[in-house]
Amino acid sequence: QKRWGNLQAVPPILSITPSRALVDEKFQVLVENLPPGCPVTLHSLHHSEDKDDWEAYGHYVSDHRGVVSVTEDLSFGGTYTGKEPMGLLWSMRPVPGSREGLRLRKINVCTPMLVNISVHSGHEDFRDRTPLASALAERWYMAPGVKRIDINKQGVQGTLFIPPGPGPFPTLLDMWGGGVGLLEYRSALLASRGYVSFSLDYLRSEHLSADVEFKYFEVCAIYILMNHPQVIPDRVGILGISLGSMVAFNLTAYSTIIKVNVVGKISFLFDAVILWIDSDETVSLSHFHKAHFDENNYMSWRSFALDLIADPSNNVEVGRINCPMLLVNGCDDQNWPTVETAEEVSDALRHGSQTRGTPDNQGSVTVCFSVILLWGGHTKAHSDAQEDSWRKILSFLQLHLYHSPSVKAKL
Repeated sequence: QKRWGNLQAVPPILSITPSRALVDEKFQVLVENLPPGCPVTLHSLHHSEDKDDWEAYGHYVSDHRGVVSVTEDLSFGGTYTGKEPMGLLWSMRPVPGSREGLRLRKINVCTPMLVNISVHSGHEDFRDRTPLASALAERWYMAPGVKRIDINKQGVQGTLFIPPGPGPFPTLLDMWGGGVGLLEYRSALLASRGYVSFSLDYLRSEHLSADVEFKYFEVCAIYILMNHPQVIPDRVGILGISLGSMVAFNLTAYSTIIKVNVVGKISFLFDAVILWIDSDETVSLSHFHKAHFDENNYMSWRSFALDLIADPSNNVEVGRINCPMLLVNGCDDQNWPTVETAEEVSDALRHGSQTRGTPDNQGSVTVCFSVILLWGGHTKAHSDAQEDSWRKILSFLQLHLYHSPSVKAKL
């Protein structure tokens, strides 16, 4: 029987398969050459682009062969328990002593998310021990051959991602919410899955004002996307999250230019559904005294948002939208009443489909308000819902942007 120390003939081996993959692909972590029945801890560590450390870990016991398989074996404790093949990723949290309100996100999609995975002896105080073995995993948002192009013309700013191959391809206009700036990782991943995707930086444009909002988005959709040589002009979709979904609702309901050009052949994906809020700031500010703070002093907007959506004058006439739509909302969303709004939208459309999940981190800093917002949700449930909804999103896009009889895209 092998023993720890000088008597052990062969050191443990830790392998990750594949060690380089897209972020929506699974990997297998295997530890071999351990003593049988040996308690060990598998630990993952990521140093984020915001200069913060994130970790996850699970406690395991090697089998009679001296092997631990994260895919097949149970974790007996740590940041996750049970059989969780990807637990070393989805259960990541800031290391003890980190600053508050952190949010794990990828800024530079041209580089991978690096995750160091190591195995340590024992279940207690494992951080104080030298790793028995370690390996590095590369998690990519941008597949080989994807092109990233900065766009700044006709007043439109953002980043365009084009899949490898001759094309042309279906395309997606990708819009995020307020206070986060330009995020590219979803567009990069969509391009890796065969879609031209344009991450639109609509909040920071110097040309954007109340009287040119529609023109700005219509110019983006018509002249930037539909006229691109690698885009199928009548296969354009819109993705919106938070404020971005509000813009998407308004565009599809009220824009005559987009309706005329695409004739109902736009497919829509909405993440974190919200209805239209009046652009008059005093409407929103007058409700802020109803915002709720929890025991950690995290702010929840849900209470005053319910009053806003109860006023029909603040809502989009979603019945004007005549196209496929996918709604993804958080059942425990504490930032906005997404369940209620999703149900209202579904009732109004009568042909909309819903996929429900849970929101992301419990709380994170929103720069524009300098507070920590309470998002709600639970890590495990969020992970499962995120994986499930991403599969449904890709299936939805494949159905409505690729499988139509006139689609001529080449992958």
